Amino acid sequence: MIWNRVDEIVSCGIEKAVYPGAVVLVGKDTEVLYKNTYGFIAVDDNTPTTFETVYDIASMSKVVATTSAIMILVSRGELSLWDTLGDFFDVPESKKGISIFHLLTHTSGMQPYSEAWRELKGRELLKSIIDLEPETVPMEKINYSCLNFITLMAIVEKVTSVKFDEFCSQQIFEPLGMNSTTYLPKSLDHVAPTSEREGKILRGLPDDELAYYLGGVSGNAGVFSSVEDLFKFVSSLMYARLVPSRVFETFISETVSIGESKRHLGWMAPARGSSAGDMLGEEAFGHTGFTGTSIWVDPLTGLFVIMLSNRTNISRRDTIPQIQQIRRRLHNLVFGSLG
Repeated sequence: MIWNRVDEIVSCGIEKAVYPGAVVLVGKDTEVLYKNTYGFIAVDDNTPTTFETVYDIASMSKVVATTSAIMILVSRGELSLWDTLGDFFDVPESKKGISIFHLLTHTSGMQPYSEAWRELKGRELLKSIIDLEPETVPMEKINYSCLNFITLMAIVEKVTSVKFDEFCSQQIFEPLGMNSTTYLPKSLDHVAPTSEREGKILRGLPDDELAYYLGGVSGNAGVFSSVEDLFKFVSSLMYARLVPSRVFETFISETVSIGESKRHLGWMAPARGSSAGDMLGEEAFGHTGFTGTSIWVDPLTGLFVIMLSNRTNISRRDTIPQIQQIRRRLHNLVFGSLG
């Protein structure tokens, strides 16, 4: 079997100091084909990783929380993909026509990120993002932007009159039995730490600056989860336990292509040189997280790979190329051998 080779690829990341530890799960439909734990919870903590280890999943929050929340509201008839920012907020004229579709597919024209967190916090920071003028008009290019998903969070709160973290807990995490998945985890016993900020190692607080200074709850990052919870999440999506299958299929079958970039609704689509590897077609979907996390799914075979690590506990920037290489090799092995 290929599992020894899976272990070698993931363990290589520990040997090369890409991450202190990792957890991997390979599934098919509702079945776990293989799972394993590697290394330790942190550089200075020799507690071994377990299947209960909770990781800051960073930008994977965009699909686990935000995209799922939008799918739920669309399925209930409370939103449509072509509702615009002007329907919800008093925004500059240049933003009024930006739709939920544009936000989900990163075609809104918004900047990738904002440095406003250096001066603003909480609701003031959120307002600055809502008010920020876009760089380009919608559909001119695909420009991956955390601001799109922070804006989607604000729309969810506007429509539901419920705080975003409460909505996600009540409508996504709890119904699916994702008992370790949350924003701002109360218990830190199993939480893997990430980087240092304001003189302390982050543990249970988001590694992402915008999510951190928004107060820990954001549409772009901030969710903490375990590999077994994410297995429940993927399986539930594929078997219509969260939203009707037609809704989910719409989100993953829509593919926007501009130049070399491709996006589904909320989800990444495989592109040349991406973390998905070289074996997956355009119909596959997934997402990565800056901290060292990823999910990739092949809907044609039902195969999926979940990898969680806390790469940023070692370095925030230097190890990005290495983890991309590890992901590509891992996905080539699994999807190439079992697909």
